[in-house]
Amino acid sequence: MKNKIKIIAEIGVNHNGDISLAKKLIDEAKKAGADYVKFQTFKADRLVTKKTKKTVYQIKNTNDSESHKDMLARLELSRDMHKKIIAHCKKQKIKFLSSAFDIESVDLLSKLGQKIFKIPSGEITNGPYLKHLGGVAKSIILSTGMSNIKEIKDAIKILESEGLDRKDITVLHCTSEYPAPINEINLNAMNEIKNKLKVSVGYSDHTAGIEISLAAAALGAEIIEKHFTFNHKLPGPDHKASLEPKEFKLMIKLIRNIELSLGKTIKEASKSEIKNRSIVRKSIVAKKKIKKGELFTKNNLTTKRPGTGISPMKWNFIIGKKAPRVFDEDELIVL
Repeated sequence: MKNKIKIIAEIGVNHNGDISLAKKLIDEAKKAGADYVKFQTFKADRLVTKKTKKTVYQIKNTNDSESHKDMLARLELSRDMHKKIIAHCKKQKIKFLSSAFDIESVDLLSKLGQKIFKIPSGEITNGPYLKHLGGVAKSIILSTGMSNIKEIKDAIKILESEGLDRKDITVLHCTSEYPAPINEINLNAMNEIKNKLKVSVGYSDHTAGIEISLAAAALGAEIIEKHFTFNHKLPGPDHKASLEPKEFKLMIKLIRNIELSLGKTIKEASKSEIKNRSIVRKSIVAKKKIKKGELFTKNNLTTKRPGTGISPMKWNFIIGKKAPRVFDEDELIVL
């Protein structure tokens, strides 16, 4: 399928700093049918100040006494861990991505061969970062949680100023809460972004279920990103807003069905319908016995299945004509 929706399994920091867990998550994402697995590349020292507070959802899902910076430090991936993860992705034949949260992390991923870069929602107003990334990336996936249309437009302008073509930018609509409340998703904004900014669009889903991802696929998303874990109950900030393998596999199966059902933009009878058309449609038939030479009228004609005779669309043409022969009741009219 030429325009196949790309499915990203967002492992993010759900590896909990454990390379063996990261590899197992890659294996499960491959089994589920994901096109990409995505991680997060950062250094806590470059990402937050010592006094940065945790978000409400992070407080709920992690050790309350642990600082934001300490939490992130536990979840960092070293250069060596990145190399092992990338090698494992190649072995499993699934594509690797990672979101870089700072300029140094962009350079690390670039040196490791990454050409497609995912910009996290929090970096959409980070001008120096966007400028640097625009000169490095071959294509961009831009997440837009917490932003408005002007901020998205401004970010795209910076990326384009460094030589990136708009056709190489896919913008993901997103609601940055974990899990995101259904009544705050505003999924129609995805196509507002597409129509106003003339970019490809997708959806980064932080809801607890799968139905919003399915709706996004039906509305034309070209990328669907969803957090992925082994178990909602594992310790860590994002596990509760992630899908487990069975759920993820079901989501992908249903997205592929939606994708097949969307078809093309031409309304015409399908192959399976054509065989039913002659049976289900109607023809002009004798309502009662009609003598030869008798005029056809609404009193002696009606319409019934099958549709192998004269179409009822020619009713006015038939009315008033003389019967060329005798017609029995229910017999298809011929001229």
